[in-house]
Amino acid sequence: VQAAINAGGSLLPADLPAPPVYAKVNPADAPVLTLAITSDSLPLTEVQNLVNTRLAQKISQVSGVGLVSLSGGQRPAVRIQADTQALASYGLGLDTVRSAISAANANSAKGSFDGATRAYTINANDQLLAAEDYAQLIVAFRNGAPVRLTDVARIVDSAENVKLGAWAGVEGQLKPAIVLNVQRQPGANVIATVDAIKERLPELQAGLPANVDVQVLTDRTTGIRASVLHVEIELVLAVVMVVLVIFAFLHDVRATVIASLAVPISLIGACGAMYLLGYSLNNLSLMALTIATGFVVDDAIVMIENIARYIEEGETPMAAALKGASQIGFTIISLTVSLIAVLIPLLFMGDVVGRLFREFAVTLAITILISGVVSLTLVPMMSARWLKPSHDLERPRSFSARFQRMFDRIVHRYDQALQVVLRHETLTLIVALATLLLTVVLYLVIPKGLFPTQDTGQLQVRLETAQSVSYARMSELQQAAARALLADPDVESLASFAGVDAANSTMLHTGRLLVNLKRERSGTQQQTMDRLRERAQQVAGVSVYLQPTQDLTIDAESGPTQYRVSLEGADNATVTRWASTLTQQLHGVAQVRNVVSDAGATGLAAFIDIDRDTASRLGISAASVDDALYSAFGQRIVSTIFTETNQYRVILEARPDLLTTPESLGLLHLKTSSGTTTPLSAIAKITERPAPLQVTHVAQYPATTLGFDTAPGVSLGQAVDAIKQAAVDARLPASVTLTFLGAAGAYQQSLSSQLWLILAAVVCVYIVLGVLYESYIHPLTILSTLPSAGVGALLALMLVGEDLGVIGIIGIILLIGIVKKNAIMMIDFAIDAERSEGKSPREAIHQAALLRLRPILMTTLAALFAAVPLMLGFGEGAELRRPLGVSIFGGLIVSQLLTLFTTPVIYLGFDSLGRRWRRKSPVARETPA
Repeated sequence: VQAAINAGGSLLPADLPAPPVYAKVNPADAPVLTLAITSDSLPLTEVQNLVNTRLAQKISQVSGVGLVSLSGGQRPAVRIQADTQALASYGLGLDTVRSAISAANANSAKGSFDGATRAYTINANDQLLAAEDYAQLIVAFRNGAPVRLTDVARIVDSAENVKLGAWAGVEGQLKPAIVLNVQRQPGANVIATVDAIKERLPELQAGLPANVDVQVLTDRTTGIRASVLHVEIELVLAVVMVVLVIFAFLHDVRATVIASLAVPISLIGACGAMYLLGYSLNNLSLMALTIATGFVVDDAIVMIENIARYIEEGETPMAAALKGASQIGFTIISLTVSLIAVLIPLLFMGDVVGRLFREFAVTLAITILISGVVSLTLVPMMSARWLKPSHDLERPRSFSARFQRMFDRIVHRYDQALQVVLRHETLTLIVALATLLLTVVLYLVIPKGLFPTQDTGQLQVRLETAQSVSYARMSELQQAAARALLADPDVESLASFAGVDAANSTMLHTGRLLVNLKRERSGTQQQTMDRLRERAQQVAGVSVYLQPTQDLTIDAESGPTQYRVSLEGADNATVTRWASTLTQQLHGVAQVRNVVSDAGATGLAAFIDIDRDTASRLGISAASVDDALYSAFGQRIVSTIFTETNQYRVILEARPDLLTTPESLGLLHLKTSSGTTTPLSAIAKITERPAPLQVTHVAQYPATTLGFDTAPGVSLGQAVDAIKQAAVDARLPASVTLTFLGAAGAYQQSLSSQLWLILAAVVCVYIVLGVLYESYIHPLTILSTLPSAGVGALLALMLVGEDLGVIGIIGIILLIGIVKKNAIMMIDFAIDAERSEGKSPREAIHQAALLRLRPILMTTLAALFAAVPLMLGFGEGAELRRPLGVSIFGGLIVSQLLTLFTTPVIYLGFDSLGRRWRRKSPVARETPA
């Protein structure tokens, strides 16, 4: 990118205020802390100077701070406001003023010399540092008398960009402010960084004048802390419920403690690995640890349940541990390796979404791996040393005895139902096939999206007004809207910005506000947004667009709407025409709202039509006309003031109060070849015309951008489909390309990879299971449990009104790892019974289903209850976690009800099929010689 900028540098103007630069933007890396610096008595230019020299530099030195930027743009500058009529009366032009200022304010090396005994450096009063220094500068001599700068211009200490402003609204008051934004370094601990800054703030405030106030406007760590706290609470609840499940089934405190040890050991080990990998505790990693609570205990449950079963049959703890561990060890390896295999596709997801969830997948994989090691080593060792036969079952009124009687009844009923199912294999196989078809149908009809909309307590507001509005009028409208929003009882504070600079990349007719909502507020986020929209729209002449700030965001650009789509074509006229047509078409589409377009975004331009013949006769070239206009209206930097701590610009312009209409431009005087001046109106006609406010290109082609929001209750996928259909209905030609940008574009990419991601997870599991079982058939039996989980997950998401987004897809992928455990436990025992006890396949799978019912129920309930806190989550960030909990909960419920019956039947079906294949396959036979 930098090479391309350098290559195009020769085509750029030589007097650019700053060279072009590029920035690599992380769209999720919003400022972590925003400070508002205000003063009731000092001008903002002086406040910005203080902030630059005493505050921003000190904050940038704090560990973890990556970038400190200022909004409000009141950087000090000396402005030379030339009176063109006075200059004309002296026969002077703006170029004379420019040359005089440049020559009078110099700062170049002057050398040094050595005396007889001393060395000297040479310095001079060659710099003019303030407005009063420039006032007496001699521009020219007329009739022997000096013409000083103050005779032909007004010199003021002002701001470098006077068409830029920021206001801070705190405690119901709106004040002009310098807004300081702090961004962290990549990988830095955001909470530690903000805490370090806040710790230094009293010291930094003491270094400022007493009439300068520093207030915290936005602290993103408030929401992060609250979100992390809620996830931690959900993690603790998940651990507690998992432990209760273990105790309820094993009804032994010792066994419960042994199995539960897998949770803290795995989680602590995972945290250690995360530290070594440079990962942080955030929403995604904590979500992984929460859902892992139900996974990591599964292996320990399977191990200790098998050992406890042998102890209940009369074996000694040592013998039971040896026998149980040797029998179930291969099963645990299968469970662990196949579950990690499910996560492999997540590790290799591409694009921004993949980078976001790679940390999630790695955290989960490490936790599961540690739990497998714990289950194969620590659990058998502690069981042999610590488990004892329980006598609670001998007391009829004890909890253990009552629970066991209830469980025995469940086993008996299950046995009866399983015998019925095994007698109707064909019907059961039809049900299993119907489940697969239903999964496909549900996937096709479920609303699809990217990420759920979060309530982060912060809103982004964009105001738009007439495209030809002046900055002064825009500033008035911006302040009026800010006061209207600040009066709302749910608004805690806000920052308001108008104008254009690097930090505020809107156009002059648009303004931007960041609104911080109170943590305790009435109504939902949408209700608050609707109310604020009504308040802001009471300001006449403005259009208001609101959208919530998101923790997970894909879009690096901000706009009036949440989603964007671009049209690209061969020429600007074609693109503009079709953008207008498509916009009109979309206004009638129910799935989208707030449809806006920058096509035909035009302001007013004063067009100078030069009479080249007349200009040539007077010795005036088109270049000299451009030069004079730039000096008068282009905020021309004519010199630079260097101080010990900073540098400031000297800017030349025409007096803004004298040239206010297109006609008044004709009063600008130009020097002729004879040395006299002539007005611009003598050589040019000045007219008012519309002109484009911006020219957009995508991949070097002319383009225009359409923005849209989804209608209430409509998913992003439905909106995207509706826009595509609208483009078809509008008969969009092939020469005009429709491209979704930002979040909508990421959705398109994720949609194309969703099925491949799920298929990749299934293939990975099949390969791993095929290697472990040395069979093509048994892995298919295990994978037959997946459609029922898909049906449950998709139905659950639809019932609660959630879209199938990235989080839901991850939930389904994790379900692939969870539900196959039931089949693995059954099939392992059935294969062992066939080989070691010589039982028939029907007897073996029947016995395995009954023997493994307890660990199957225990592992399923453990995973189910681990998902409950996510599903019922509350507080900040709950919207992001909820689809994961809902999909896992629904998938486990349905798969548990179906696979307990379908897995034995499918096992017998595939076993019968395998036997037929073996009979039909060519076998080497001995033939007589």
